[in-house]
Amino acid sequence: MKRTITCIICPKGCEIEADNDSGTLILSGYDCARGKRYAETEMTCPMRTLTTTVRLPTGRMLPVRTDAPVPKAMLFDCMAEVAKIKLPVKPVAAGEVILPDICGTGANLIASAAWELNANP
Repeated sequence: MKRTITCIICPKGCEIEADNDSGTLILSGYDCARGKRYAETEMTCPMRTLTTTVRLPTGRMLPVRTDAPVPKAMLFDCMAEVAKIKLPVKPVAAGEVILPDICGTGANLIASAAWELNANP
């Protein structure tokens, strides 16, 4: 499969040509090792940071995200696990782990913001 990948690692946005028709991944058009790694990952196992919300006991939403990228193919599985979360009535600190090792990916779902018990609804 041949593909053009726009690198998102830095503002340059290199257009990387990727070809693995021969069974060997061939890349061209990258300007740095980070861009090369990004294109290799996109062609073999695309990864994404999951960013979503979890309902608080008050009904408000708490922004959450994974602390490391998860395989793109597992995003729907991870979202199914997020939908099951029932947070207890207690303060939540930014960075607090809400769900460890989500779907066995090694990434933790963490709070992106703090929530206080006395916060306005």
